[in-house]
Amino acid sequence: MKVNLGIWDKLTQAVIFLVMLAFLIGVGIWYMPLVNQNERLRKEILRLDTQLHQEEENSRKIKTSLESQRDPRTVERLARERLGYAKTGETVIRFEEPVQGNVAQH
Repeated sequence: MKVNLGIWDKLTQAVIFLVMLAFLIGVGIWYMPLVNQNERLRKEILRLDTQLHQEEENSRKIKTSLESQRDPRTVERLARERLGYAKTGETVIRFEEPVQGNVAQH
């Protein structure tokens, strides 16, 4: 059997709804700093991941460079190009770029 209390029944339901709403808002406000910290840390993780990938790429380039310096053919090519070395019996011919200011006019 349900007794009709009139307006008091509706007021009780409204108060219960408002208390639940206030509780949910309170929980939201309570966790807001944690949510902000989580977002900030995710951005930091993304930045660090990007930096990690860049450093790994640099590491691969340096490792490739070091490995190529140990290759005898690469060392020979660099000695010929940069230092002008040649094997016994070979002649080194150097080509120089013409200087722009001293071009003879015809």
